[in-house]
Amino acid sequence: MKRISYVLRLIMITVMIIPSGCGKSETIIIGTQTFSEPKILAQMHKLMIESRTGLKVDVLPDLASSTVVAQALKSNDIQMGILYTGIIFDNYFPIEPTKDRAEVLKQAQQGFDKYFGFHWFDPYGFENTYAFTVSTEVADTYKLEKISDVAPMAASMTLGVDTTWLERESDGYPAFKKHYGFAFVKTLPMEVALVYKAVASKNVDIVLAYSTDSRIKEYHLKSLKDDKQFFPPYDASPVIRKEVLAKHPELEEIIGLLKGKIDMQTMIELNYEVDVNKRNERKVAEEYLRKTGLLQ
Repeated sequence: MKRISYVLRLIMITVMIIPSGCGKSETIIIGTQTFSEPKILAQMHKLMIESRTGLKVDVLPDLASSTVVAQALKSNDIQMGILYTGIIFDNYFPIEPTKDRAEVLKQAQQGFDKYFGFHWFDPYGFENTYAFTVSTEVADTYKLEKISDVAPMAASMTLGVDTTWLERESDGYPAFKKHYGFAFVKTLPMEVALVYKAVASKNVDIVLAYSTDSRIKEYHLKSLKDDKQFFPPYDASPVIRKEVLAKHPELEEIIGLLKGKIDMQTMIELNYEVDVNKRNERKVAEEYLRKTGLLQ
């Protein structure tokens, strides 16, 4: 009886001296912007990390912009996010002006490493940038594949576009006209959210849209190739604080599993499921991961 009593007391003492945090899984917070795309990608990372490690992942949605995501990463309010290479043009650190996709990516990776302590992964395989967009009917009628193809009929076309782009000297309409050598007969300023329906309903002939927006699929639109590379590249990548990666090196391989796995059309389809079919971001992410064999 004394033996049992001694063992019980020993167990109690052992339990008392175990640190209170022992056994708790560390939590990584992934912050996202307000639109569906980064929310879907964040859920993919959450599912993949939690299924392969003992780490817990929370997704913090609806941060106002990519700038807010970057600042939250810097202050360690979040540990991971989804950012776009073109963010380097927003004066985060000194850069060499270029529109070459590989060079912009290189500068994003090196600059955010040096000045912010972020590890910027190689891209998913798509970029979300401005894209001149027309209805499939107009594209088929005039055989439009790239922006240069628009030049012969631009003098009779109305462009639907957000006001800010019209007014920006260096990377807006004034610069575009010089770069491509043509202008539209009329421009109709409007909210970006309205351009898709406007071109589909023939209120305008062509619009400036976002290349992975779900409404491109919803309204059966076609984006034209920026063949003279006017718009800066905005390739999407996961970004994580380097200290987190140093502490959990296994994350580099896990997060990198999505490298090159999501092209523009795939991202449009995934956004469509959430934005138009009103499906849950996590369910859409899980379905895609299972389909591609990245989640068992």
